[in-house]
Amino acid sequence: MTTLTIMPAGKTVDAPEGVSLLKLINGVDPAEHTCSDACHLFVLEGRKGLSKITAEENGKLDMIVGASSKSRYACMATILGTEDVTVEVLTFV
Repeated sequence: MTTLTIMPAGKTVDAPEGVSLLKLINGVDPAEHTCSDACHLFVLEGRKGLSKITAEENGKLDMIVGASSKSRYACMATILGTEDVTVEVLTFV
């Protein structure tokens, strides 16, 4: 099973394949979440262990000030189960 490390807290959780980062980080199901900049985070390690960025996610990321090539939306990125992942949580509302 993949391990998700959440920085800056250094918390680790078991991350089953197909589960979103949002669900793993704060227990919210993406279907119950309104996507906004609040779930923007940086993937520090293990980018290939996450689902590919969709055109929709890429378009939203293009509109964020401070977004980088490491940026993802926690509600849109899911665990593939191929490698461990480390993320840096910026803010969650």
